[in-house]
Amino acid sequence: MARHGIVIIDMLNDFIGANAPLRCPGGEEIVPTLQKLFDWVRERNNKGLDDIQLIHIQEAHRKNDADFRVRPVHAVKGTWGSDFIKELYPQGEEYIVPKRRHSGFAHTDLDLYLREENLDTVVVTGVWTNVCVRSTASDALYNAYKVITLSDGVHSKNEEMHQAGLRDLSLFTKVMTIDEYIKAWECGIDPWEGGGDKDNKVE
Repeated sequence: MARHGIVIIDMLNDFIGANAPLRCPGGEEIVPTLQKLFDWVRERNNKGLDDIQLIHIQEAHRKNDADFRVRPVHAVKGTWGSDFIKELYPQGEEYIVPKRRHSGFAHTDLDLYLREENLDTVVVTGVWTNVCVRSTASDALYNAYKVITLSDGVHSKNEEMHQAGLRDLSLFTKVMTIDEYIKAWECGIDPWEGGGDKDNKVE
């Protein structure tokens, strides 16, 4: 049976909330659906099932990071802004991966962790759909993982950016809702089944 790592990207104080310097308004909309997903995974984990794991990606820049040449200063390591929002705070032994670039795989140990845990499918959630989510999903495919995008578990600065990101992601991932994802697991079906665009149908 498949083993999934649910990657939660940058649900941090400097992205979510009215005072965030890189505010992602859509990110505020997905908090309740992600809470539902977290509760479901944690309930499974508490029963001793480890075939789905929550992995928290935390942007944590150095003070003079090159990223600040093109974007506002944000999520500096050790600051409040780099910390997770309280509604989606990691618990217990859930793994945290610090990053300094868009992709959760870029110069991090995410790939090593996934391989150590024998996780073969990367499920992307978080912000922004068209930037960090897309970059992480692309690198997951590059590293030969199956990839799922949870459409109501990701968002961007606005709906146009979000939809553009989803369209790109649909070329090489399985795009589905959180409810569809949970239902597939509960029916004994690998949610990734049918993923990608093998017939070049995406327009």
